[in-house]
Amino acid sequence: MSPFLVVFALMIVTPLAYSMYLSLFRNQLMGGTTFAGFANYVTALTDPKLWDGAGRVGLFLVVQVPIMLLLALVAALAIDSGRLHGRSFFRVALFLPYAVPGVVAVLMWGYMYDDRLGLTATVNDLVGFALLDPYTKRWILTAIGNIVTWEFVGYNMLILYSALKTVPHEVYEAAAIDGAGQFRIVRSIKLPAVRGALVIATIFSILGSFQLFNEPNILKEIQPALISSYYTPNIYAYNLTFAGNQVSYAATVAIVMGLVTAVIAYVVQLRGTRREA
Repeated sequence: MSPFLVVFALMIVTPLAYSMYLSLFRNQLMGGTTFAGFANYVTALTDPKLWDGAGRVGLFLVVQVPIMLLLALVAALAIDSGRLHGRSFFRVALFLPYAVPGVVAVLMWGYMYDDRLGLTATVNDLVGFALLDPYTKRWILTAIGNIVTWEFVGYNMLILYSALKTVPHEVYEAAAIDGAGQFRIVRSIKLPAVRGALVIATIFSILGSFQLFNEPNILKEIQPALISSYYTPNIYAYNLTFAGNQVSYAATVAIVMGLVTAVIAYVVQLRGTRREA
């Protein structure tokens, strides 16, 4: 276990400890860095910019994650059913967006969203009115959710599909002998089989949602008026560090959001474990 413990200490424990240490100080233009104790945490708990971004990420989590996991589950069930022609092709095709670098994916979708030159403009011209309008304050979060869903449906599909492949064929044969139809097999055999994998996929998706950074940060370069410097907590911490030179407060923001994410992920894991039991 020694190699693992060394790597764990260097890559996980040390950065966390250093971030906690930094969060106890305050960076000031006059006076330099001074010890602040827990003052940064008090400020963070009442910081409207932080909680505005956190609320936006929370809405993203509540809406986007269930849709993405439902699509992944349907795809996994369809591929596992044996009735889908070309299922190897569909499995690779669904996973392919995950292999596309995140920056490339966002830029690709970002230009497709353009209402003058992109796919959005083409669709709107065909119907004769503004059917699609992703670059507005009302729809920009939905547009980001669409990109993330496109990127990660295939990844989650593989997690769920791998769980389905662990079900012995004898179970399906026994169900067929008992006269169970496809919907009964899905409800009584396949869905219970993927429950543990679904919990894992949900936890990964929660972590990913609270780490939302690439998509809005890159779209900000295309549409700077729509995405603020505190659009998500990660963007807020990034701008505090590199634009505001407030490294200590950025560390505090990161720790606070890390604790929030850990609590939510733990609750989901606990509820998923209880249901499995």
